[in-house]
Amino acid sequence: MRILGIGDYNELGSIYLRLQDEGHEVRVHIAEEGSHDVLGGLIAITPAWERELDWVRDDGLVLFEEVGRGALQDELRESGLRVLGGSALGDRLEQDRGFAQRVLMDMGLRTLGTNQFTSFADAIAFLEANPRRCVLKFNGSTMSSDMNYVGARPDAIDVLAVLRRHQMTWEENWDEAPSFILMDHVSGVEVGLGSFFNGEQFVGPINLDWEHKRFFPGDVGELTGEMGTVVTYRGGERLFAATLAKIEPLLREGKHVGYVNLNTIVNADGIWPLEFTCRFGYPGFAILSALFAEPAGQILQRIANGETASFATHEGFAVGVVLTVPPFPYHLGYEELSKGMPIHLPELSTEARVHLHFGEVALVDGTLVTAGQVGYVMVVTGRGPTLETAQRAVYDLVARIGIPNVRYRNDIGDALRTRGLAEMARLGWL
Repeated sequence: MRILGIGDYNELGSIYLRLQDEGHEVRVHIAEEGSHDVLGGLIAITPAWERELDWVRDDGLVLFEEVGRGALQDELRESGLRVLGGSALGDRLEQDRGFAQRVLMDMGLRTLGTNQFTSFADAIAFLEANPRRCVLKFNGSTMSSDMNYVGARPDAIDVLAVLRRHQMTWEENWDEAPSFILMDHVSGVEVGLGSFFNGEQFVGPINLDWEHKRFFPGDVGELTGEMGTVVTYRGGERLFAATLAKIEPLLREGKHVGYVNLNTIVNADGIWPLEFTCRFGYPGFAILSALFAEPAGQILQRIANGETASFATHEGFAVGVVLTVPPFPYHLGYEELSKGMPIHLPELSTEARVHLHFGEVALVDGTLVTAGQVGYVMVVTGRGPTLETAQRAVYDLVARIGIPNVRYRNDIGDALRTRGLAEMARLGWL
């Protein structure tokens, strides 16, 4: 099969390599100039994806990585191409948080108090008059995760400080007006659930995921995209029926073809939906692929074809750990600090090598080195029948990889193993 990947940063690079190893022809378009070297020497890069459409049309599949190109995907599907990734509807569900909350209410789900703003002054005045613990989340695909902020104080002093900082610096950094929400905070177990949608219905097993978004162990530090995640394809059916299954008619109307995830908080009061992801997630999809029990190309092809057959997955859990180098999660100084750093990989069997999911790396003169823009080197996964065995497998493999000044969290899955799974079981969701 011919596969054309389209994205900004080559974030599905590890999947492209897996598809290539399965015997498929892969070409990738990387829109961001600073990421043109990602997977250099490892995969074929094309400067203009439009030129590849005839190549991929008859026996091919187009994969879109990020949110923001949903309308284009809809157009390409209408032209007869098989496209997997998202849709215009998916873009809106993910990027327009106020719209997503209205959809969740229409689905019959209880939602948290949410107020939408396009002015920092208005948001500050609102919080001063209505102090509360809340979460600041920006709309749109151009805002990085570290711009969001989870408040810790009931008087909102910390969120107000963040808003005032944005108010002072916004015009220097952005040409567009701000657009964001303040969502009431709720405590509980944070759990995501997801499945693929084939344009008509959800297909395949339901996965559950538990993300670790903060930079440092113990959930300390700034928010990143993700520093590690625990996933399983077992036990999610009840939570799915109570939540994500209810959006199937809207996704069918929008002709969405791709992955859909709903992040939630569960506690004694019920389920509190937070936000949608309507695209391949990274590192989430790489970690999920560690549980695939059949070739990834077959799975993706069937979904894009609109087939209803499920796919085989391994029992138990997979744990993924993100390996980074300075200055991640920031860009400034990467060229001087870490770019071009050699990476030493141990001798691994073919089966073990699928647990290395390359990120910003390249092959230069036969040596694997760091590449890209920020120092997001790779994701390492471990699989096991229990969460504890999966944790042991991933950290044993991480210890064998040599990257100078590598940084990663050493507690991925600990809180879930000691408290979270038991609490979800007590509440009746596992």
